[in-house]
Amino acid sequence: MIETLAQGILLGGLYTLFALGQSLMFGVMRLTNTAQGDFIVLAAFAVIAALGLTGGSAWLAALAVLPMAFAGGYALQRYVLNGTLGKDPLPSLVVTFGLAVVIQNLLLQLFSADPRAIETGGFSTQGIALGESFSIGALPLVILAVAVAATAALQWLFGATALGRAFRAVSDDVEIAGLMGLNAQKVYALATAIAFVLIAIAGTLQGMRTTVSPSDGPLLLLFAFEAVIIGGMGSFWGTLAGAMILGITQQIGFRLDPGWGIWAGHIVFLAVLVLRPQGLFPKTRG
Repeated sequence: MIETLAQGILLGGLYTLFALGQSLMFGVMRLTNTAQGDFIVLAAFAVIAALGLTGGSAWLAALAVLPMAFAGGYALQRYVLNGTLGKDPLPSLVVTFGLAVVIQNLLLQLFSADPRAIETGGFSTQGIALGESFSIGALPLVILAVAVAATAALQWLFGATALGRAFRAVSDDVEIAGLMGLNAQKVYALATAIAFVLIAIAGTLQGMRTTVSPSDGPLLLLFAFEAVIIGGMGSFWGTLAGAMILGITQQIGFRLDPGWGIWAGHIVFLAVLVLRPQGLFPKTRG
């Protein structure tokens, strides 16, 4: 059971990275990005494509992709998604769904349907022994550390910086924020740019941990969405907790029966949705 819990927590770290960008975009703009999973896959393939330019170094390729993710997220929000925002969530859902379809077909044309992986030079197979029969992978530990650090950084950004105050202001009341001199469209674009950096990190680590294919996006979106809903929409620590609950539940399901893992996570998600639709941990400010 200890091994199952440990593996669930490590898996929850990956799910946290899948979900943080979604949580950020919803928390600031009330926008649900249905292309979240496909952007994660796109980031992984972008790193794979960049490997040839960096001499095969996955870490350098990832560093090269991060600025492009920031710029791409800013431009997407500034010139496309801002026009879909409003009281009606349907336009943003339709646009991001269309982007998901475009990304999937683009990746199929460029890379085919074959699964690919980001080569880490053996790092993905290294482990840390914690006993005679129990070890933890080095890469999953790195993913968990990055997830916790990213969650803490986002919470600090929102609670202790001028940019975070701007995010909270446009989220609470965009009209009053405009009267105070804030340009909501630029603030939204910065939020999406940061979310896309998180998406790029998630895609890179997913590609290092396992194989990725152009059709993986919807499943990754589902995991991200479930983690956000379980933890509470717009709550970063809640997203981390929700991802941990999802990961542990899936690992317990896998331990009981290999076919029960994903199903067990869905059951917990549905139970939270019915019993506590606002999530286990309401949105936090500090």
